[in-house]
Amino acid sequence: MQNPEDYSSDIELILEKRYDNGWDFWTTPDKRLSKGGPFSALESALLLNELGVPSSNPILQSVAGLIYDCLRKDGRFKLSPSGAIYPCHTIHAANVLCNLGYAADERLQQTIQHLLDIQNSDGGWRCNKFSYGRGPETESSNPFPTLIALNLFRFTPYANQEPALDKAVDFLLDHWVIRKPIGPCHYGMGTLFMQVEYPFSNYNLFVYVYVLSFYHRAKKDPRYLQALQSLESKMIAGKIVVERVNRKLAHFSFCKKGHPSVLATKRYLELKKNLT
Repeated sequence: MQNPEDYSSDIELILEKRYDNGWDFWTTPDKRLSKGGPFSALESALLLNELGVPSSNPILQSVAGLIYDCLRKDGRFKLSPSGAIYPCHTIHAANVLCNLGYAADERLQQTIQHLLDIQNSDGGWRCNKFSYGRGPETESSNPFPTLIALNLFRFTPYANQEPALDKAVDFLLDHWVIRKPIGPCHYGMGTLFMQVEYPFSNYNLFVYVYVLSFYHRAKKDPRYLQALQSLESKMIAGKIVVERVNRKLAHFSFCKKGHPSVLATKRYLELKKNLT
């Protein structure tokens, strides 16, 4: 596999881990597609995609096939053979497929409609799983799955056309003001959120500003502009400098902590283009 920006060494490191979870394509013998982060099947596919490996590549096509094998008739994705199916499972699976070019695939349309059907009244998406107990804050949706849902919807005709997605944008912009942990999974905007993380994997300032840049509802909102200013204040010489990276990716060349990242800066330039 060759990459035009010569990240072949990073690509090979990811490929070398494809059997680490006990089976092929970064998954387990019982096909758990989200186990083993950041080298789970879902995350590895996104990493390769980020590094420029085309979705036509046989390995990414195989991962897409494994994801589709988890698709149920009602549009949900069951990413492991046992346990409950949560909305975040479906959102993350659909997000990978959309990033790999399957947004218009007929097989995915029931999923997209399902997500619109289960949207919470506050505009976001939430799971009925209360790992931190129950409180007033857990009545809110979970911000990060909501952000990932907006990311997958940006690949569809619903972006900037469906009022329900504007409501999701408003929910996330409100969180910029609230800042405190909300939702059953307690997503907040504290010190870690404000550190520029790349590649995108957690609820973080960079991915927050990037995804919302695709939505007209956010582009001129003062809350969004404040978040963007916070990101830009951390840039050096017009480049994104990685402040936080998964420790298992620390030796990868495309996302070195404390260094400017060419690929992260490309994401920033993409969001700036969205704003114009």
